Amino acid sequence: MDIETRYNLALDYLYSFVDYSLKKADQLAAANFDLGRMRQLMESLGNPQDAYPTIHIAGTKGKGSTSALCASALTASGRKTGLYTSPHLVDFCERIQIDGQSISHEELADLTEEIKPAVAAIPMLTTFEITTALGFLYFARKKVDAAVIEVGLGGRLDATNVITPRVAVITSLSYDHTAVLGDTLTKIAGEKAGIIKPGVPVVSSPQKHEAMEVLERVSAERNAPLTVVGREVAFERGEHSLDGQTFRIQSSVISEQSAPNGLAGFSVFRIPLLGEYQVTNAVTAYAALKQSRFDLSDAEIAKGFAEVRWPCRFEVASRENPTLIFDSAHNDDSFEKLTAALMEYFPGRKVILIFGASEDKHIFAMLTTMKGIISRLLVTRADHPRALEPETIIETAKQVPVACESAAPVETALDRALELAAETGDVIVSAGSMFVTAEVVNGWLRKTDKRI
Repeated sequence: MDIETRYNLALDYLYSFVDYSLKKADQLAAANFDLGRMRQLMESLGNPQDAYPTIHIAGTKGKGSTSALCASALTASGRKTGLYTSPHLVDFCERIQIDGQSISHEELADLTEEIKPAVAAIPMLTTFEITTALGFLYFARKKVDAAVIEVGLGGRLDATNVITPRVAVITSLSYDHTAVLGDTLTKIAGEKAGIIKPGVPVVSSPQKHEAMEVLERVSAERNAPLTVVGREVAFERGEHSLDGQTFRIQSSVISEQSAPNGLAGFSVFRIPLLGEYQVTNAVTAYAALKQSRFDLSDAEIAKGFAEVRWPCRFEVASRENPTLIFDSAHNDDSFEKLTAALMEYFPGRKVILIFGASEDKHIFAMLTTMKGIISRLLVTRADHPRALEPETIIETAKQVPVACESAAPVETALDRALELAAETGDVIVSAGSMFVTAEVVNGWLRKTDKRI
């Protein structure tokens, strides 16, 4: 049997289990999240997650970027580094990477076949739990020196929470998956704080007061020293353009080695990721690395940050004719950040927004945030079970109000956006759902025969 057939059979097997990422909100609310079966699975596989040191990252927004920044810095320091994230954009294997390279289709098929007996012995395992186990096992087999693990959903009962990391990280918290995590920031923070382990350092991005209260309380209860970006770690944004941005860090609690750019008391860094919020993510990653006891120098971190690659986070795929941006914003907080970035980098320009959303999203709040710069909303639907029909979204869009039309499937929306942009010169942006943006990416690649 050829490799691609075996790989597709492996995916069929993985998706034959319950996949809560494909479930609607009411089904998620009733989900049986239970770390007991995940611990049982890891025990049967020899607890591979304990074979290497880890950094564990939870949050509503920014956890993927922060994870990628941490992993890139560890790789730049010469360490063989695993990175586990979700969801994927184009290829399932993107979820499991070492030094920026995804697990191969053949390796995923081999490992999936190998763990089938262990999986068969444990009832009610989910797709995400099995995939997480594959990631942990792969990193152990490849003898990584470190691994950065992104939480899938929440934290307390997430399948990744079987690890005891060197540092636990909480990025920006806002409202998302409220059917599962709760409808207040206090409840959401409580679920995210579930990754905090006794005595293990914690790093937090700046948070709203009610969320920070929870993180401070849980950290104190578990004797876990808490470092807060913007409090213990002062930073300042520098120059910024479509080519990237710089920032400098001065820390009152994290011991510094020599600043790589010779600025006394400060360390200066550059990242290719755009948007002011990415500076906060990078500073959070910096603090996490410093608290992780990996002993990275600022020069190593600076090298890793400069080389990081994290697609579809305000990614400018084309600067002109058309101007096209792939983004992953999918709640009102991230839409605020996206809107601010658009106004900063493309002042005075209107936006053609290719938009689709899952049924549990606050669509009115998202669209209201961007209302002032949208010239045309192209409502589409990704090929995903949780995606709302365009007609439902349009009813909400009319209440904002914003000029809109239905354009499905996604590639039809891209074609329409390109047609409109050719007439108006407006910026094309894809956002609202990672699944929509992934399909826009695929459509763009087919049209341009390029790689992003």
